[in-house]
Amino acid sequence: MTLSEQRQSLITILNRGAVNSLFQPIVSTLEERIVGFEALSRGPSNSPLHSPLTLFAAARHHGILTELEMLCRERAISRFRSLGLPGKLFLNVSPESLLEQQHYRGQTLALLEANGLSPDQIVIELTEQAPIEDLSLLQSALLHYRDMGFSIALDDLGAGYSSLRLWSELQPEYVKIDRHFVDGIHRDPVKREFVSSILQMAKASRAQVIAEGIELQEELAVLQEIGIDWVQGYLLGRPDSHPALNDTKLAELLGQHQSGGNDDAPIHSLLLPVSGIPEHTKVQHVLDCFQQQPSLNTLAIVDEHQRPIGAVQRHALSQTMLKPFAQEIYSRKPIHQLMDPDCLVVDIRQSLQRVSRLLTSRARQRLEDDFIIVDQGIYKGLGRGIDVLRQITELKLQQARHANPLTLLPGNIPIQQCLQRLLEQAVDARLCYIDLDNFKPFNDLYGYGKGDEVLLGLAQLLRELCDPRCDFVGHIGGDDFMLVMRSSDWSSRLQQLDQRFAQLCRSLYRPEHIQANGFTAPDREGKWRHHDLLNLSIGVISLLGHQANRFDPSRLAELASRAKHDAKKQRGFSVVVQHLALAPCDNDETPINLCS
Repeated sequence: MTLSEQRQSLITILNRGAVNSLFQPIVSTLEERIVGFEALSRGPSNSPLHSPLTLFAAARHHGILTELEMLCRERAISRFRSLGLPGKLFLNVSPESLLEQQHYRGQTLALLEANGLSPDQIVIELTEQAPIEDLSLLQSALLHYRDMGFSIALDDLGAGYSSLRLWSELQPEYVKIDRHFVDGIHRDPVKREFVSSILQMAKASRAQVIAEGIELQEELAVLQEIGIDWVQGYLLGRPDSHPALNDTKLAELLGQHQSGGNDDAPIHSLLLPVSGIPEHTKVQHVLDCFQQQPSLNTLAIVDEHQRPIGAVQRHALSQTMLKPFAQEIYSRKPIHQLMDPDCLVVDIRQSLQRVSRLLTSRARQRLEDDFIIVDQGIYKGLGRGIDVLRQITELKLQQARHANPLTLLPGNIPIQQCLQRLLEQAVDARLCYIDLDNFKPFNDLYGYGKGDEVLLGLAQLLRELCDPRCDFVGHIGGDDFMLVMRSSDWSSRLQQLDQRFAQLCRSLYRPEHIQANGFTAPDREGKWRHHDLLNLSIGVISLLGHQANRFDPSRLAELASRAKHDAKKQRGFSVVVQHLALAPCDNDETPINLCS
């Protein structure tokens, strides 16, 4: 296609409005809900300008970028409204189009009004394709959007010409990490550190981080472990003209499990029985409620079925009503016109740990702002962030009292508590009793310093290889550890543990011991003999949820220890899996399966 043909094709596309809008979901993994959609434009399917890269590069070259972007914006807003998509709409806007003299000021607001949308539903997503010459002018243009109620997102952080400077100068509400840093993050510690640093900076600037380009479950798991909540990518949904993802499908896709940790107590004790406010209640009545109850920070707004649809904060309502003529304008209006629909709603069965992560993941959530507690979607009351943090702190202090002093992993009391919760919840799990072969002679020969290095290294490996959302790691004492695993891929995780533990230990042995594949040291009777290099023996009890009423924590620990002793009878790394009998029996004799 010649340049003249390309320009003519662009003019034809503009005249016919021949662009298509696709939508890709942006989701909150913690809240298991769709928080918005990014609008992505395509040219005609039978045209050389179908690809967005080609389409926008051509428009930029021929000086009609602003016209094309405005057409794409119009199509995206109209389509978003007609599809009834939830959450916010992220619109891609190039900074140079905002700086062009022919930029159509006010047209975006007019498009929203025509489609029954409000500016607080729209995020202007800056896509930097060329160096920005005049940053102060761009700030002025974005201030114009902010004043109207739009939010700002910075796209592809880490890939642009001056993205960090833009972040510092523009203070966007959202920051999207370039997909390069997400691709293979589960295999790349440098990318993990980069993303962790971005999250820390975002917390300081109160920006919400969004990770793009997620295609693998392993990438998603690492991002969740780091603390990234908002994510986007093919794993969760491809760009589509009719996106099919909804909150129910999303919950199934994420497959979230409750944590197996020690701080997964439910939040019943945090419930404050504050009555909800019907959505048609007059603003003046809500003001009176706040005045009559000085300790009240938040009121939930509910529909006719007692389902929460938003919240109103004392400080936000006060600021609104202090504006000129606000009393005359709003006092007789229904409160749903001034409520915040993007409030935090949690189920009463959620754990403290999960609620704490929800609170800290919402970049602009104020600690004094209460959250809404529901039971199967029905409003029950409010919870306070400070109360969540207080209980989490108390639990952490309790954990510290019962932690192993060397590894700081939970000790015997938390292990027993974890087993008790496991039985109460009646869920499937694997109890893995881990013991180090030849650790005592190694410790005697190399000294306790090297022995502590082995134990600390093993503890760190266990933390890294277990899924913090559903697995538990405990230190019984000495060289004995306990895992409670609900990960579906638990077996492969144990195999990885063997490989990485062997790598860890090779750096601690003397060369002659590596060459001899062992060392000479006193045994338990004081006799010098050859010992193999350190290995792991793992006894596994496979517990099915419907068997839970047959056991107590002590019995489970006893059976896991028995399986561990069977594993130690084998030379080298060994895993013995004991499947508990389906029918009750006095001696619990069950088949033993040797995995290796």
